[in-house]
Amino acid sequence: MHSPVPRVPRQPVARRPEIQLGRLTAELATVVASARRRALRDGDRQIDTAHLLHSLIESDPEVGAAFEGGPQLARVLGYLVQRSIGYGLRWQGSVEDSGTLGAVRDADPAADGWSPAAAAAMDRAGERAALRGEPRARGLDLLAVIAEDPDSRAVEVLGRAGVDPLVLADRIGELSQQV
Repeated sequence: MHSPVPRVPRQPVARRPEIQLGRLTAELATVVASARRRALRDGDRQIDTAHLLHSLIESDPEVGAAFEGGPQLARVLGYLVQRSIGYGLRWQGSVEDSGTLGAVRDADPAADGWSPAAAAAMDRAGERAALRGEPRARGLDLLAVIAEDPDSRAVEVLGRAGVDPLVLADRIGELSQQV
């Protein structure tokens, strides 16, 4: 006779809360959808900060205005396009988690389709908007928090394109006060 194998109760998996799309403007929700499509098309397991940066630049005029003119923006887009077609910066198959923004480390990083750094950036963008008294984050909020994470993929792209994230953050602050 075989003794029955004891059943081990399933343990709940620690997961990050879903990105709260209700805390985003319609424009930023479009950026998120575009970043998701970009990640899927590129064969990436999750949306990372470089996907978000690429989508922000392509779809949000306020974000484009934060850069020091067309040539700088063109260099950034050049690196992002190289990455999306498989040249240049190669991160495919790896998880982006710089740790700078306080991402949840116990969760499966690919569980909800977001890199820990990108998920933390989305949360921080909402917090940044709330500090201004606004209920929804805008593209400039997301760009600002992405630029604050020196170890993110987006900041690596910015650096390779000659963009100083601190100067960019200052410009974002000036633009945010004008709106």
